[in-house]
Amino acid sequence: MTSAKVEQQAVGSGDAGTATPDEGYRRGLSARQIQMMAIGGAIGTGLFYGSSTGIATIGPSLIACYAAAGLVIFFIMRALGELLTYRPTSGSFADYAREFCGPFAGFVTGWSYWAAWVASCMAEVTAAGHYIAYWWPAVPVWATAAVALGVLFVANLVSVALFGELEFWFATVKVVAIIALIVIGIGVLTFGFSSVGDTASVGHLWADGGFAPHGAWQSMLALQGVVFAYLGVELVGLTAGEAENPKQTLRKAINTLPVRIAVFYVGALIVLLSVLSWTEYTPGVSPFVQVFTRVGIPGAAGIMNFVVLTAALSACNSGIYSAGRMVRGLALNGEAPGVMKRLNGNRLPLPAVVLSTLVMGIGVVVNVVSPDKAFVYITSVSACAGLWTWAMILVAHLRYRAKVRAGLLPTVDFRMPGAPVTNWIALASLVFVVVLMATSSDTRLGLYVWGVWFTVLVIGHQAAKRRAARRILARE
Repeated sequence: MTSAKVEQQAVGSGDAGTATPDEGYRRGLSARQIQMMAIGGAIGTGLFYGSSTGIATIGPSLIACYAAAGLVIFFIMRALGELLTYRPTSGSFADYAREFCGPFAGFVTGWSYWAAWVASCMAEVTAAGHYIAYWWPAVPVWATAAVALGVLFVANLVSVALFGELEFWFATVKVVAIIALIVIGIGVLTFGFSSVGDTASVGHLWADGGFAPHGAWQSMLALQGVVFAYLGVELVGLTAGEAENPKQTLRKAINTLPVRIAVFYVGALIVLLSVLSWTEYTPGVSPFVQVFTRVGIPGAAGIMNFVVLTAALSACNSGIYSAGRMVRGLALNGEAPGVMKRLNGNRLPLPAVVLSTLVMGIGVVVNVVSPDKAFVYITSVSACAGLWTWAMILVAHLRYRAKVRAGLLPTVDFRMPGAPVTNWIALASLVFVVVLMATSSDTRLGLYVWGVWFTVLVIGHQAAKRRAARRILARE
């Protein structure tokens, strides 16, 4: 990326009223919406749905897994925050990888992040289908998944303000649910009401076989699922091209991340594992549903099922948004078909959103072919792509800092704490997660698919280079 283009984007991004000149988006996302999106982005089906398997498998040590992974995610987000302060852009991770690590890194990062959200949405519509089956068990999961995907697709084509408003209320429902769980759980622990009041105790965190009843190694194996639970926190970086005041809004959203993790993940899990022993949770059933049912709140199971359905729809809604913006960003750099650059009358990337949603529809087919294993397999693929994206954020930040030290780029007032040491700690943690994934037959499949995907990207990048060379020759 040339310095002239960088300067142009930096100047355009500082204007709260217009989008950057080369992006063409409308700044329709308010600070209120982005703040709630940042909160909601850290809360998904990994907590509401997937954590039941983690609890039943490794017990209370799941709390430590979420806390440790949350610290790494904070380092990644602060690195991204510094890059966004330097130059806000809706291309975000791919643009930074391209600028600081080269065209191939930008190409792989852009398409990999697109793949991460496509795979994630496949998992989310899988979960949504299961949640709807709670009320209508006779309806096939694939049918409800297809309907959910179709509704969210239409919503993403109306306006970015509608997308933001949907995410605001989706996030509000999730936040209210977790706060309700924590308040009621503390009430049970303090006053002993309900049928579980006599047995509820923080002692459950260490009394039933210990904090890590199956050993530290078994606990570490759960990190792959934990990593998937955090996928989406970086979404706020993609809103830079459509946020009203990106630098100020995104900075606040990133700085509050530790509080969100401490309350919504660590706090919620402590309450869950104190009200009921980890041995009482059933894999595949939302732990929130199980706790509210045992506490005896009328209709609580149905209410919580609605909440976790909301979480799944929220993640899929965000995925359609993110995937569409990423594909268009790639097209603007000649790394995707030129038709993907087009915007509709509402300044929304219509062709890119259509392409992404059609590919997501493959998830419906996966539900038909392998309904039991679909969630595990798809989340493994999504986690691989997410790990690559996070790693490139950290590497791009390292390269940015090197240029700052050399006097080639200006420093900013929102710096990643502890860099470059924290960069290397976070990178080492991501590599460790990959090693853990290789030890499980289910998650190993994700690595195999990722290897095939990377090979396809190598071929695709070479083809894109040849097309660009032919265009240059034609102009000459």
